[in-house]
Amino acid sequence: MVMAPRKPRPHRDMLMDSVFALVFVLVACVELCDAATVVDVYRLIQYDISGVPFGSRLASLNHHAASLHFSPHSDLSRSVLLIPLRELNISFVKEYISESKPLGGLIFLLPQMFSFEKKGGVGSNHQDESTELLKNVLAELEQILIHANLPYPVYFAFEDDTLDAVLTDIKKNDASGQPATATTGGYKFVVSAAEPKKVVSPPISNIQGWLAGLKTDDSAQQLPTIAIVASYDTFGAAPALSVGSDSNGSGAVALLEVARLFSLLYSNPKTRGQYNLLFGLTSGGPYNYNGTRKWLRSLDQRLRESIDYAICLNSIGSWENELWVHVSKPPENAYVKQIMEDFSGVAEELGFKVNLKHKKINISNPRVAWEHEQFSRLRVTAATLSELPTAPELLESTGGLVDSRHFVNEAAVIRSVKLIAESLARHIYGHEGKNIQIFADNSSLAVNPSYVRSWLDLFSQTSRVAPFFSKDDPFIASLKKELEEHTDEVNVHRDVLDGIFTFYDSTRAKLNIYQVASVTFDLLLLLVLGSYLIVLFSFLVITTRGLDDLISIFRRPPSRKVKTA
Repeated sequence: MVMAPRKPRPHRDMLMDSVFALVFVLVACVELCDAATVVDVYRLIQYDISGVPFGSRLASLNHHAASLHFSPHSDLSRSVLLIPLRELNISFVKEYISESKPLGGLIFLLPQMFSFEKKGGVGSNHQDESTELLKNVLAELEQILIHANLPYPVYFAFEDDTLDAVLTDIKKNDASGQPATATTGGYKFVVSAAEPKKVVSPPISNIQGWLAGLKTDDSAQQLPTIAIVASYDTFGAAPALSVGSDSNGSGAVALLEVARLFSLLYSNPKTRGQYNLLFGLTSGGPYNYNGTRKWLRSLDQRLRESIDYAICLNSIGSWENELWVHVSKPPENAYVKQIMEDFSGVAEELGFKVNLKHKKINISNPRVAWEHEQFSRLRVTAATLSELPTAPELLESTGGLVDSRHFVNEAAVIRSVKLIAESLARHIYGHEGKNIQIFADNSSLAVNPSYVRSWLDLFSQTSRVAPFFSKDDPFIASLKKELEEHTDEVNVHRDVLDGIFTFYDSTRAKLNIYQVASVTFDLLLLLVLGSYLIVLFSFLVITTRGLDDLISIFRRPPSRKVKTA
């Protein structure tokens, strides 16, 4: 039996074609308003000091974009200013912050030289004028931002071709007197982020290693100890970008190299000195050296009492002709005199100068300017070796956006290592005042530039703001493993950062940049779509049911009274 062929269904096919056309139009509309790009942004730090709020207090963002070319009469309360560092006027930022002018948000565009992901940038002290100017502007901007209370989101991003093109378009709109609004269109910046929460019990990890001295038959008492200490963490306006290549990556790298050099000497009983060497990598440096205090108190009392003196290393990667030794005890102190004599003699041979700076501790003041002051408060003689001639203010010179690998001179770190190692060795082996180079260049005990460079690179690619640094972070494990390679009895002392600081999370995000059409375009599009749907509906009703059914849809129904009658 042959079945008759099925008749075509023209109305259904026509309906499907119409639906597909409508979907295509809708997709086209969505594409017109799709994200132009997505970029990484880094949020300004949010923290409290004794309950007083500082930094950016919001994280989410959903506003139209504007540039510094906005009209003087513009309302920026619903706008995000995209500001390149190269065009920044510090007076503008100070004015808006000091006068609490309304803003939707701020995004600062930084040159790639400040990126911690920038590879191959070997530091030098000789920078051109434009680079030095940018450094100074960014350093001043950081200090303004971290000491202000900003009720809107503030982010940092790095220059690239996409953002440059977006900024160019925004400038054109602003210059034409038509900034981005709901009626004119333009660009919209969106950051979807949860409300920042307090960081509960932020961890700190102190790492220590030990090289035991050689006891002779007639030395029944405990051998004296020399401690070499460096804080390894940092602080900056954007925690996710604060790598602190100089402060205090340079100090921590120098400590690792000094430990490596003395491990070679102490591995042979014939060259092992009659001093114990204690190496400490401490956390919480920017916050009154909170970790150093807790680490010292965790040490056995006999060990602490055996310390002749401690040398603390801080910011030794950006200097040329002189270093400073900061002490709390008077210069007449026997150990202070010893430290200065050893350092001065070696420095003179190496062709630079070491100066002494004495500042007494005010016990009633909880502020700790230098790491050695935590030792001095426990009556242990200590000194800080630094390129800084004066004590920095709280949260100043503790790393930050300007402290990147590009600006650290590894030759300065190497000279610092030579100074420390030679001075300690001459004291340990009784060669004070003698021109004997134990760590001479091209010898088996020479400072290894490749070792210094590789660790500087690693520090410069790792953000190390303590409250956002997990106790199980791979970087801490790497430091512990490295100390285990060169010292004995390595252990990690874990504690909690306490004191007057409270920190909040949400340090990085994704910025979605949308190119949006004006409301006029939206209304026109709505009109076209509405007309299309009405025509389509009318056509389908007429072809399937007839014109009378279409008219009846729009005919006024009879009143209830007529129906009742």
